Amino acid sequence: MLLTQDDRSEAGDAVMRAMFEARKRVFVDLLGWDVPVLAGKYEVDQFDDSHARYLILADPDHRHLASARLLPTTRPHILDTLYAELCDGAPPRGPEAYEITRFCLDRTLEAAERRHWRDALITGLVHYALEHRITTYTGVAERGWLDQILAFGWDAAPLGPPRNIGGMMLGAMRIEIRTNTPALLAANGIPAPALLAAEAA
Repeated sequence: MLLTQDDRSEAGDAVMRAMFEARKRVFVDLLGWDVPVLAGKYEVDQFDDSHARYLILADPDHRHLASARLLPTTRPHILDTLYAELCDGAPPRGPEAYEITRFCLDRTLEAAERRHWRDALITGLVHYALEHRITTYTGVAERGWLDQILAFGWDAAPLGPPRNIGGMMLGAMRIEIRTNTPALLAANGIPAPALLAAEAA
């Protein structure tokens, strides 16, 4: 199941709640981030507003598997608001550029499942971009995850050297999305899962 925040059904609401719970378990409980928690169980911050978009992968029982939040760069977002110093120049901005944030894989997944749903979310983000005329993604990541993202095979590059901020080595990157991006990912071992390929058809 692939949903965005446009789904206002009962199932969509359940999956949204599951996503915010999963974010709390990953980013607060596991990684120890100092970010707001709503009602003791949902990780929600100031960027979770009506302008945010969400891609959520869930099973038929509405259990969260993987998710990501997209923020329009025409409005305040994490890179320009909190980490602009990670960019050598001005952060990419425009109606066709969105920031990927809160890339979240559920903590209950086994290693092989994590790889599968990680790849599914990556290719889902690419297909979503192609369908919605998004040409550029930006993002901020810790050094280890940043290096993985840059090595996925797509057209990605750092926006500046990683810096130590708050005890973490963080870096910013841009990812260019083109019609050949799915093929570039597939050539590097990240094929589009059948469920996403079917939905994109």
